[in-house]
Amino acid sequence: MAFNVVDTVKNLFGDEMVSKAAASLNESETSISKAISGIIPSIIGGIVSKASSGDHGQGTILDLVRSAANSGILNNISSAFDSNSNILSKGWEMLKTIFGDKLNGVVAAVANYAGIKESTSSSLMSMVAPAALASIGQHVEQNHLNSSTLTSWLASEKNKIISAIPNGLGSSLTGLLGLSSIGKTVSATAHHAEEAVEKTGNSMKFLLPVFLAILAIILLIYFFKGCNGADKASTGTDTLQEHVKADTIAVTTPALESIKVKLPNGIELDAYKGGIEDKLVAFLMTDYAKLGEDSLKKIWFDFDNLTFKFGSAEITPESQHQIDNIAAILKAFSKSKIKIGGYTDKTGDEPVNKKLSGDRATAVKAALDKAGVGKQVISAEGYGSDFAVYPANAPESDRVHDRHVSVSVR
Repeated sequence: MAFNVVDTVKNLFGDEMVSKAAASLNESETSISKAISGIIPSIIGGIVSKASSGDHGQGTILDLVRSAANSGILNNISSAFDSNSNILSKGWEMLKTIFGDKLNGVVAAVANYAGIKESTSSSLMSMVAPAALASIGQHVEQNHLNSSTLTSWLASEKNKIISAIPNGLGSSLTGLLGLSSIGKTVSATAHHAEEAVEKTGNSMKFLLPVFLAILAIILLIYFFKGCNGADKASTGTDTLQEHVKADTIAVTTPALESIKVKLPNGIELDAYKGGIEDKLVAFLMTDYAKLGEDSLKKIWFDFDNLTFKFGSAEITPESQHQIDNIAAILKAFSKSKIKIGGYTDKTGDEPVNKKLSGDRATAVKAALDKAGVGKQVISAEGYGSDFAVYPANAPESDRVHDRHVSVSVR
């Protein structure tokens, strides 16, 4: 029997596991079951997307699935919610590796779909991730797959994964994971290939495997390019700002083309074309003071490589590079002053949103102070959803743009 990864993982989470999770997380069994039905294909879709991101992604996923398969997690998954278990903490680290800056968006999408708390969504995802990776890892070991053949196999499972994402969740997740258009292409192309062979008659049916092999290569190339393109269009690294209900950070980088941003003092910064460093330096090189205070208050530059630990204002280590870049820019333009602003989308509780956005803006100010440019950062303020463009019921792909931390020159 062919290995179906979605069905294999689903079989691990029967009624007993649903009941245990519901009791531990104080949610209804119906909601837990609904959430898991969306989480399983979402996580596997994330694994496919990560594996398609080039040699590094392939190697990362291969290491993850092998490690999970050898961890014994499949024999202990029922203990995920026991007080002495570290399954959930390990699962969360796996999720961060798989989804990167998209993780909080996936957590929020699942929570909204199932009508559960985001903390519940993150816990359930942390439970499912090790099981999904271990199941794939067993398939890898049994079939002696390497990074390339694993990626090819994952790409071949894409249709099953997309079709397994429930209605009401698929529209937000397939685009977020870079799977949306690829599924349609796979289905249509495969159908036409089989139809063409069928028309040649039974005597030509021996060519079907050849057609399908060529098709697999073409689709794999398309898949690699499609997912990478989607990432570049929608994410810089993480984003900035968040609303409390969906603890995500917005992404504003228009393209991930690496450039060198040269400062007046001769220092060159590694950055992205159209990113905050590029735009901010270009602006500071102008006679911006002539714009006047009122006009300057309306001009903001969004961080595009800044993330926070889940549900907090703690800046992640990987964000330090951009913090250092902004500090270097301020040192090069020593007469400039900036204000930090935090913004959220319109979902969640507004007082909480405003507090968290303020805390994150303050955290950035503190980081810049530590970098030696605190005197040039005049203030930090959280605006919550005051300036959000999209309504609370807008798709995640829209609302993500309302969540950011920004800089205004004063």
